[in-house]
Amino acid sequence: MTINIETDVLAGTLLEGPMQERRDRLAALPIKEPRDLSARNRAVALCDSGAFNEIMAMRNGYRSEARGATTPLPSDGVAIGWGLIHGRPTAIASHDFAVAGGSIGSVFADKVVRLQRFAIDNGMPIIYINDSGGARIHEGIEALDGCGRIFAQNVRAKKRVPQISVIMGPCAGAAAYSPALTDWTIMVSGQGRLFLTGPEVVKAATGEDVDPEDLGGAGLHTRDSGVAHLEVADEREALRSVIGLLSFLPQQRGGELPLQAPREPERSVQELADLIPAASHVAFDVRHVLSCIVDGGTTFELSAKFSPSVVTGFARLNGVPIGIVASQPRRRGGILDAKAAQKVARFVRFCGRFGVPITTWVDVPGFIPGAVEERRAVITHGADMLDAYADADAPRLTVIMRKAYGGAYIAMGSRSLGADFTWAWPQSEIAVMGPEGAVGILNRRELAAADDPRAVRTALAAQYRAEVTHPFRAVDAGIVDDVIQPEQTRAALTAALQGLGLGLH
Repeated sequence: MTINIETDVLAGTLLEGPMQERRDRLAALPIKEPRDLSARNRAVALCDSGAFNEIMAMRNGYRSEARGATTPLPSDGVAIGWGLIHGRPTAIASHDFAVAGGSIGSVFADKVVRLQRFAIDNGMPIIYINDSGGARIHEGIEALDGCGRIFAQNVRAKKRVPQISVIMGPCAGAAAYSPALTDWTIMVSGQGRLFLTGPEVVKAATGEDVDPEDLGGAGLHTRDSGVAHLEVADEREALRSVIGLLSFLPQQRGGELPLQAPREPERSVQELADLIPAASHVAFDVRHVLSCIVDGGTTFELSAKFSPSVVTGFARLNGVPIGIVASQPRRRGGILDAKAAQKVARFVRFCGRFGVPITTWVDVPGFIPGAVEERRAVITHGADMLDAYADADAPRLTVIMRKAYGGAYIAMGSRSLGADFTWAWPQSEIAVMGPEGAVGILNRRELAAADDPRAVRTALAAQYRAEVTHPFRAVDAGIVDDVIQPEQTRAALTAALQGLGLGLH
């Protein structure tokens, strides 16, 4: 099952600390139309005990008016500072749409860059609460230079500390690039928008009338483009999601993982045998499998709507945060495509960068063949997936549940790419291709001459399955460590993590 942010995170089943106090504070915050919370209230709501330590609050910007007059812009439209989240220091930048539409000027950029450098130097995650109209037009080149300086620090920070963007309003032009340079982006449904050019500019340039939601809404970016990774109903849920996501992440690259007390899965591991159909072509929901394995049965899923044939997200195993990449047979049989490879590569690369153990759950028939996928650069994206796994500087544990065919088998965290431990379940099939496809190529003359081709194909496929695809052949080759029963999987994974120095002993 996936995490319910309200009940699982704020009720304290996932996190420790003053969660009830934070929930009460979120519920009591004043409503401001058209936005729920002010820029500072958003930052305050993230912090333990509401203690947001703002810095540079009195650094204002100014807007030039007629006859040389100037209008002050309080804090130049951005509140920056830090607070404790789960008792750990975290940097926060919150755009203030009430000041010049949250647009980015030179002073605004000075403040954000100061915060970014502070966070990098002190090993703090950075939360960006985005609500900005983009570069401040009347400042011209100074505004553009400021945007570029923020982007440069985004890139520098990406190698050092986790960065999470929350889109709480329209973010146009230059304001859309910074979120795309961070690790994870959360969007508020019907309120947050990301686009390089807004509807008015599109209309002027092309004559096209386009709805803002169709151009850059949360649905578009979590389902179609993959630019955003989580869509939430309102601002409060967005803030709760940030709190939940941070609970799985270290403070910085090379930092310790945030361990918690182990919890039993939601469902018994004994149920696994009944969850996996014997026939490899029959679908099942991999989320049900995960609910029998991970602590509390809960997974914090990211990019759930984007290429749903593979599941990515975070969970815990024996109290240790883990990353999950899992084939989802319920959606298109778990097959991979260009988007799925892009999704997996991004997730694996993040886990590898910050040392989060990667668990891969394999039931993959291959990559989708055909001209459409070739035009979508499936080769490039597939190679990127290979690169991400091979380059990951984190423990890699792989479980082959059923099918593991062809290049997709290699790409899904195989031993060849550096997996530390690989297990296969007894019903798994590991081969260049499935039995039916293989005999169609290997035995095409025999099939063409057969009086009953279907019966002959079935018999040959059974023979191929028995001689070629069975997992013990992979064990004999040293490519799989062991064949285990599904109900042994949690124990095997836990022991492996302990052997790698993670978790309680």
